[in-house]
Amino acid sequence: MTGNATPPSAGGGIDSVPTRTMPYGGDTVTPVRHQMGNCSVRKAALTSLIGCLTVALAACSGNDAKDGSTKRTASSAAPSPSTSAETIAPPNTDAEGPIERAYRRYWDEKVAAYAKASVKGTSLKTYAVAEAYAATETEVNALKAKGLIAIGKPTLTPKVTSVNTKRQVPQGLLTDCTDVSQWKLIRQSSGEEVTLPKGRLTQYVTKVVAEKWYGHWVIVKVTPEEKPC
Repeated sequence: MTGNATPPSAGGGIDSVPTRTMPYGGDTVTPVRHQMGNCSVRKAALTSLIGCLTVALAACSGNDAKDGSTKRTASSAAPSPSTSAETIAPPNTDAEGPIERAYRRYWDEKVAAYAKASVKGTSLKTYAVAEAYAATETEVNALKAKGLIAIGKPTLTPKVTSVNTKRQVPQGLLTDCTDVSQWKLIRQSSGEEVTLPKGRLTQYVTKVVAEKWYGHWVIVKVTPEEKPC
């Protein structure tokens, strides 16, 4: 399985679409002295990174949320005829566990990629496809370009909300309360922690689309929302 793999059928899967980003909530952040560093406190503009990363170690500003909503509307694929039924269908207990495991493994590999600012050497392609893979790759490349890595990891509270195994490509929907308060940005060159805006949202709702490709569940799309949980 690869990040840009062709879905099992032309009509069943979600194709790769432009990434919907969720900024940190400000264009300037201030690094503070890390326990291992001796550098003095200084300010640094990280506009490119802040504008590109989906994971949102902080929340969107009002304008950012509006822009993100516009981008999502313009770029989202048209829903399949079964979308309404899928959102209200009760979870299939046989598929619920594998879907949640796929989501957690997706995050394990994403955290590993962030920790070294590279997707190489991870198994991300096994668990993420289409937009989910493309978004992570974009974020990691942005980290690398700014000389940053992320340490720690988020706390996840996922719940499968619906499963439709009658589709040509089975699909599951999942909602998570994602807590990124212990996921820290660090400058590789100095070991300094990057201080993010205090008012950022660190615990937020995430909507997830999973599909069963070639016999196993993969994460197709991950959408952080500007909604606390």
